[in-house]
Amino acid sequence: MMSSVNTTNISISTFILTGIPGLEAAHIWIAFPLCSLYIIALVGNCTIIFAIKTEHSLHEPMYIFLSMLSFIDLLLSSCIMPRMLGLFWFNWREIAFDACLAQMFFIHFLSALESGILVAMAVDRYIAICHPLRYTSILTHSSIAKIGLVIIARGIAVMVPIPLLIKWLPFCRSNLLTHSFCLHQDAMNLACANIRVNIIYGLFVILSVMGIDSLFIAISYILIIKSMISLASDETGFKAFGTCTAHICAVLIFYIPLIGLSMVHRFGNNHFQQIPIYMANIYLLVPPVLNPIVYGVKTKQIRSTITKMLHHIRISRSKLCMHC
Repeated sequence: MMSSVNTTNISISTFILTGIPGLEAAHIWIAFPLCSLYIIALVGNCTIIFAIKTEHSLHEPMYIFLSMLSFIDLLLSSCIMPRMLGLFWFNWREIAFDACLAQMFFIHFLSALESGILVAMAVDRYIAICHPLRYTSILTHSSIAKIGLVIIARGIAVMVPIPLLIKWLPFCRSNLLTHSFCLHQDAMNLACANIRVNIIYGLFVILSVMGIDSLFIAISYILIIKSMISLASDETGFKAFGTCTAHICAVLIFYIPLIGLSMVHRFGNNHFQQIPIYMANIYLLVPPVLNPIVYGVKTKQIRSTITKMLHHIRISRSKLCMHC
């Protein structure tokens, strides 16, 4: 597990992942609900993407952004869940150093993308409610593509330094991580050098990405509420505001665990070492599962499209059975 020993540090070739401390004997059973969550995330997000792709009436900015969110959730859950299932079912605890850095980058990168898409969706709702006549002229397919590229470019620019900062650190203690996946906060604590740069940069990422994004989302909804108050008699505006409920739920599902995890990592004490583990699992595993459910339940157009899809599948099966 460790190699290239010298007088100053140990160059590690692998990290050791940890499941849930204290529940090691139950890992094989915990894997079953985890697998169920992964299947729900895959089926739910694929259904949302397929529904938006095949239904022409859903080729609007709001639903295009939703399909982007679902695609990111698919990637995020697939980046984490298979490795976790291997750990819980087969006790595959070792992960190569470079593979850990790659997983670390994609977890943080995809989280930044999700945060950016939530901002874009908030701006979309602001324009739809406050400037409905200019909605289609502002959010064209070209502008949506540019917004997506900007979000990707920002994520790459901000998150690439994270694994590089870890790669340059010397390790001389343990290679045992406290999570079931690789996170920057977790790996940097194993280093035997000064990690001030990592701490400062991690704080910079949180403030410059998630902090600014949450601020823009808050401003968007303040302006939406202000517009709704001034147009209290406009029923169309209230109906438009009803489309915000699913987005508000998605924002809360994403940001509440993120804020909790950041606070626990920076200000938590050693008496509650399991709390960051639970918070990280909730932050990374729950949104990909709940987002398609929330949008499927709260958005009438998505719900009706999925209902039609299921109806067509049922009819097709009936015809096949008749031929058999």
